[in-house]
Amino acid sequence: MDAEAPAGEVVAFAGGNGSGKSTLLRIVVGLSRPTRGTVAARPPVVGYVPDRFSPNERMSAVAYLTHLGRVRGLTTTAASARAGHLLDRLTLVGGRHAPLRSLSKGNAQKVALAQALLVEPGLLVLDEPWSGLDADAQGVLAEIMSEVTASGGTVVFTDHRESVTRARATRTYTVSNGHASLQGPEPRATEQGPASDVVLTVGRDGRVPQDVTWERLDGVLAVSRHASHVKVRVQRTFTDALLFTALQHGWSVERVTGTTTDQHRMPSTATNGDMR
Repeated sequence: MDAEAPAGEVVAFAGGNGSGKSTLLRIVVGLSRPTRGTVAARPPVVGYVPDRFSPNERMSAVAYLTHLGRVRGLTTTAASARAGHLLDRLTLVGGRHAPLRSLSKGNAQKVALAQALLVEPGLLVLDEPWSGLDADAQGVLAEIMSEVTASGGTVVFTDHRESVTRARATRTYTVSNGHASLQGPEPRATEQGPASDVVLTVGRDGRVPQDVTWERLDGVLAVSRHASHVKVRVQRTFTDALLFTALQHGWSVERVTGTTTDQHRMPSTATNGDMR
């Protein structure tokens, strides 16, 4: 079938490991050729964040991005300024002069995201973009995706979690055995139903609770980590399951409040052209 990624939309490709999501994205950006079919159209500027980005380089993050900016046609001054702005916005731990080889997975992901944005993309392609990002960087990524679509661009991303694709995408394709099938229209924020804000704190006995990757739990829409607590927004139907997981791992529940809609849902986004 044809898969469309119209301008102004966020398009998700969901599926399990090995289903072909990453291969499909490489075809979308032009790094791989399809064995059958064609990519009907592609904007002139494409930003791409691969699923793995771990350069073992001594050069600093800002030097690396400045070099890539020059490759993409920017002057040295413009490339350096743009690189510094993006790294500051994403709050790279260690600062813009941190050597690439010293970066954690999450901070390497920030550099990968920055390199995709050095020149404003008409198509931003993200392979599991939230993997390893801290809560603040996840918020910045949401803003960036919104900015790309607001300017008439398209965002395409992959994720294996239904809660993420439901919250972020305007349309979702399921990938299986090399085929992509369109799911039903993604519900808008007003149609997603009620959500709960759950505030979790350290256990009352003073013991440090076990770490939980809240973003990977079903129904989770947003996570905000603070020094004294964690705030999780979750679809109302998944609240009990989240509370059970939290208590199992030693967390205490400070409060649970209800909301009528998912206020953290990102505005619609999309891609130029068809993908076949």
